[in-house]
Amino acid sequence: MRNPSFFAALALGLTSTGLMAQEVTIKVSHFLPPNSNYQKLVLEPWCAKLATDSGNKLKCQIYPAMQLGGTPPQLVDQVKNGVADVIWTSPSYTTGRFPYTEALEQPFVLPPGGLAGSKAMWAYYTQFATKDYVDYKMLAMFSGSGVIFSTSSKPLLGLESFKGIKLRSSSRSAARLVTALGGSPVNMPPAQITEAISKGVVDGAVATWELVPAVKLEEVAKYHIEGPANQPGFTMNPLVMLMNKARYEGLSPELKAVIDKNSGLPLVELAGNAWDTATVDGRKKATAAGNKLLVIKPEDYEAIRKASANVEQEWAKEVAPKGLDGAALIRQARAIGAQYLK
Repeated sequence: MRNPSFFAALALGLTSTGLMAQEVTIKVSHFLPPNSNYQKLVLEPWCAKLATDSGNKLKCQIYPAMQLGGTPPQLVDQVKNGVADVIWTSPSYTTGRFPYTEALEQPFVLPPGGLAGSKAMWAYYTQFATKDYVDYKMLAMFSGSGVIFSTSSKPLLGLESFKGIKLRSSSRSAARLVTALGGSPVNMPPAQITEAISKGVVDGAVATWELVPAVKLEEVAKYHIEGPANQPGFTMNPLVMLMNKARYEGLSPELKAVIDKNSGLPLVELAGNAWDTATVDGRKKATAAGNKLLVIKPEDYEAIRKASANVEQEWAKEVAPKGLDGAALIRQARAIGAQYLK
């Protein structure tokens, strides 16, 4: 018969093993450099909060700039298949895969601000787009703020100025917008924008202020054009943080609670504020480089809006066979967005 001290030691060992089993490191992958606004102002603070709230039982290992391999459009499969535990990407990179979300990409739907656009997107997601993400644990959906037109040789201040211009486009909706305005869209990931402009492959980019310092866009673009602040943005890029569903379900109840506490609206607001900060920083960076920051006139804004009306109509026709009422979804998204306009 073993003595009591043996059982006490055994119990202590089992307890220690149980505690050790609660220590989890999640792999987080994204497509921008480690000095990007997303990593510095969103991801790193979020990971720090997870560690603090879990007593250092839940930590992040961050893999920026696609260090786990693949391309940005493949991130949604990487997290679904467990290559990464958490990813940050844009649903716009995988056309047709998240159809309910695509209503948010359509031209002139949501407010251009980071926080305002993010709150509008989250409200739309919770009401209309949860079906898109049944294979994932949704952590947050937020806005990359409204797009700007960054060009190297001439500003795009009116409808006629878009004729024949080659612009990097971030999504199918952005590409269709460029086409509707008379330009030629070129699809490419953010990391390739600066080189493409410097080599004359494109004349500029449909981008965001956050991308200006992230990819050193101010070094090759002389002009940055945005719409009126009190009007819906030219188009928007929804951004999502998704977690592998099985990885989340495998966590202890305590660690799930930490994830839940720091997801949803709190994470949406963290990201939205970060993008507003990035907009200010991007403008400063461009100004310091001698770039010109321009706001399109209201009458030119309206002309562009009218010229691109067919973009959302084409999308609504495309999603109809999937059982979606695209026109109704856009109306709902626009109505939600109107609540957050200044």
